[in-house]
Amino acid sequence: FLPIAANSQKVAKEEVYLLTCGPGTEIYSVYGHSALRVVIPEKNSDTVYNWGVFDFSTPNFAWRFARGKLDYSLGVSSYEGFLREYYMEKRWVVSQKINLDSAQTAKLFVLLEENLKPENINYRYDFFYDDCSTRIRDLLEKSVGDDLDYPPDISTNELPTFRDLISKYEKGYVWRRAGIDLLIGTGGDKKASFRDRMFLPVEMKDGLSQTNIRREGKMIPLLANPALVLDFEPPVVKTNMLTGPFFIFGLLLIICIGLTGYFRGKKANNIIDTVIFSLFSILSVLMIFFNLFTDHQQLKSNLNIIWLSPFVILCLLSLVLKKDWRIWFRIVFFLSVGFLAFLGFLPQDINNSFVPLIGILIVRSSVRSEFSWNPLTIPYLTQL
Repeated sequence: FLPIAANSQKVAKEEVYLLTCGPGTEIYSVYGHSALRVVIPEKNSDTVYNWGVFDFSTPNFAWRFARGKLDYSLGVSSYEGFLREYYMEKRWVVSQKINLDSAQTAKLFVLLEENLKPENINYRYDFFYDDCSTRIRDLLEKSVGDDLDYPPDISTNELPTFRDLISKYEKGYVWRRAGIDLLIGTGGDKKASFRDRMFLPVEMKDGLSQTNIRREGKMIPLLANPALVLDFEPPVVKTNMLTGPFFIFGLLLIICIGLTGYFRGKKANNIIDTVIFSLFSILSVLMIFFNLFTDHQQLKSNLNIIWLSPFVILCLLSLVLKKDWRIWFRIVFFLSVGFLAFLGFLPQDINNSFVPLIGILIVRSSVRSEFSWNPLTIPYLTQL
């Protein structure tokens, strides 16, 4: 069934392999995957330990994931069954033997048994700090101990951020990248050290391939040379600038400016602003939720809440209730202008696609603010 020789690979003693799987096209698979293969000849056992198991049928799955309360699990499967899944998904798989001695291997086996206990088999997933890759990294660190020797890291100024690292895997998925950039806060802009970068499977493969073990006064590689088990080309995603978020949002900004200049009646402007501020209020609710009511630490301290502030919701209420609450529109205006003015100084990388959206808020909130300098202002616009 599987066109590979490695599926029937024989070994003489217990051996452990790092399996690195290429990216898929689904949002949960685009960053790749890592697993441990454990071969025990005397038990005729060829098993894969996989810390990336979750169940879509979990009650309130989406809500629990949004709240950061979704548990992932350690799954155990046969090596052939594991490969079959990736063969069907047409994702490449690389295998590397981990050069552990008998004592280190025995310690790893004890740790794996500990992980399989009912009280430990589930864990609270954290994309940056506790996922399918970091679990393996941590087990290897505990198994090898002080004899594990990471190479020196690059200078601090050259370190990538967590956002930089994940953006490499989002090339082509421009809308998804914009959504991720909208939701990830300042935690995504922290510098990722050599060890930190191992939250991504391919980064861990490359990092551990540069790592050594001290043994009997010598330094030996932690990982053997990679063997390609499944060979598939990575997915290619074509991008079209005309369908990307920056172009679409820019077009909406132009349309907004045109409508603002064309429609001078109060009724038409109320309809336009009710639609616009309803949409922005949805984004504002997301900002409030992910800043205050989720356990996902990387979504907190999100500076996008400055232009998508709760005041946007108050603006919508003033429209719905037909109240002349221009103060909220003025606050939204100054927050949006200030956000753009200091964009280059913020400790958070802001996706360029959001600039036209902020422009829409500036245009419509300035009209509603009834500034004397604004020729587009219509007095008492909130009244019908």
